[in-house]
Amino acid sequence: LVDDSDLIPIADSGEEDDDEKILASPLQLAIVGRPNAGKSTLVNRLLGEDRMLTGPEAGITRDAIATTWTYQGREIKLVDTAGLRKQARVSEKLEYLAVNDTYRAIQYAQVVVLVLDADQPLERQDLNIARKVVDEGRALIIAVNKWDTVKDKSAAMAQINARLQTSLQQIRGVRVVTMSALTGRGVDKLLPTVFEIFDLWNARVPTGALNRWLSKMLEAHQPPMGSHGKRLSVRYVTQAKSRPPTFYLFSSTAVKLPESYLRYLVNGLRDDFGLEGIPIRIHTRSGKNPFAS
Repeated sequence: LVDDSDLIPIADSGEEDDDEKILASPLQLAIVGRPNAGKSTLVNRLLGEDRMLTGPEAGITRDAIATTWTYQGREIKLVDTAGLRKQARVSEKLEYLAVNDTYRAIQYAQVVVLVLDADQPLERQDLNIARKVVDEGRALIIAVNKWDTVKDKSAAMAQINARLQTSLQQIRGVRVVTMSALTGRGVDKLLPTVFEIFDLWNARVPTGALNRWLSKMLEAHQPPMGSHGKRLSVRYVTQAKSRPPTFYLFSSTAVKLPESYLRYLVNGLRDDFGLEGIPIRIHTRSGKNPFAS
């Protein structure tokens, strides 16, 4: 429906100054995951030096450690975090504080890389971390580490994609990068993917293109009937902000669209505007079209 020219990198209604500051400041990147997934080894590989302490024992990193460096002219503030175990296993006070540091790192990040162990990919704790990232509205990338140890790579990737599709439906199309932080193989794909997903996370869709899209979506699948016996009406859509892309649907009455219909619209936004792999939020508003004039 819409080509790449319909996406513009900065806001067109009041957020331009903030967007310029965001794009000019260091990209906030957090590395998270379970213990011993290879987070610190990955950070050292990205930085090109042994800045973080690593070893075979899990839990060496106990604090969120921030490092700022420049990659291809782009300044990045990278935060290596402590491994997140299941909540029931967090007993020591020091570890409890480390977990809180990691959650704060997610809250303040713009892009979060979730590092998985290829030998045990996407366990329940990995999915819990991924959901936390999405709930915070951050851009998510999954890095499958130790990929060189996997024998049947096609089967392993199929299993990962199937698990993501069933357990992380709210962020369809999340980027998956396979690598070996120890040998460096595949690590060169990570930062280009970070910049790509960061740009999508900052994207804004012009109002005209949005409402042409909405008309086609409503024509293809009308909203359901409301409790008053009349069909729920949606008259207008606008993007309220980016980071993550957030949209307001306006109707004549204060209606709440069913979650199934909102998912239909979110999936349409992903497909038609290329917003795969980032959180998208839609809120309903009542009243007259604020942009009618």
